[in-house]
Amino acid sequence: MTTQTTPAAAAARKGGPTRARSISRSRYVFLAPALVFLSLFSLYPLFQLARMSLSDVTSGTLNAEWPFVGLQNFVEGFSSGATGAALARTAVFVLIVTTAGMLGGLAAAIALRTRGRWSQVLLAVMVFAWALPPVVNGSVWKFLYADDGLLNTVARGLGLTDDALPFLYDQYWALASVAFVTSWAVIPFNALVFRAALLNISPEVFEAAALDGANRWQEVRHIMVPSVRPTMLVLLVLTIVYGFRGFDFIYVMTYGGPGSATNTLPFLGYLQAFSRFDFGLGAATSLVAVLFVLVLAVLYARSIRKEETS
Repeated sequence: MTTQTTPAAAAARKGGPTRARSISRSRYVFLAPALVFLSLFSLYPLFQLARMSLSDVTSGTLNAEWPFVGLQNFVEGFSSGATGAALARTAVFVLIVTTAGMLGGLAAAIALRTRGRWSQVLLAVMVFAWALPPVVNGSVWKFLYADDGLLNTVARGLGLTDDALPFLYDQYWALASVAFVTSWAVIPFNALVFRAALLNISPEVFEAAALDGANRWQEVRHIMVPSVRPTMLVLLVLTIVYGFRGFDFIYVMTYGGPGSATNTLPFLGYLQAFSRFDFGLGAATSLVAVLFVLVLAVLYARSIRKEETS
């Protein structure tokens, strides 16, 4: 039976408790810059956001003392129905992005599992599509979705429709269309991570499966999927977070429209704060979104820890 010795324990064994305390203090010295950075640019803004959500902050009181109103902003947001409706739209949006992003990424990774030249070319194209700024990506898709855009032109040419499909002008089509573009942006990243996990599978495993008569689908089901399951759990949380914080494509393509059809929780908070100048209400809506992201962050940290210890 073997026991693992941590660096601190080894140091204590060699140099005694004094050396162990010295190493422990040096760790905090190296962590200090990151803690200061997080405190200034993450914790303090979150504290201000929470304080603003409990105050009556408008364009007239932004630079003055903020009157404390307690949970009034939260009650107003949910009683008006805006926050609840945005939360429901966000759930649908995240569901589409997560499903398409995970399945599309895994399918692309399986298709690009080889190391050939064409595989490298396709990977380069996928990285290019993933690295495009959201403003550029969203603008391109906005043109593709237009009445005289490529998608409607092809649909008319194939006889699928006589009128233009309302990709961005119907309340149901718009949310699904923007969610599809968001998933299109996340698929290359997921595919790259999945492909790296698939390349770690020993070729002898596939050779043994081929000798046993396994077909392609059986290889995917019994070899590839179980092998990438730890990676899949981490990517699942990341994709949910990516979909939940979706803002840029909505801003570029629909600006929350038609009506409020694509007003997800982050975008609703933006409109309330920077279009209607009700900063308290916008902060309350944004804080609800932050709480969901914090839950997902905890799940992500646990999945990472589980993968490291497995």
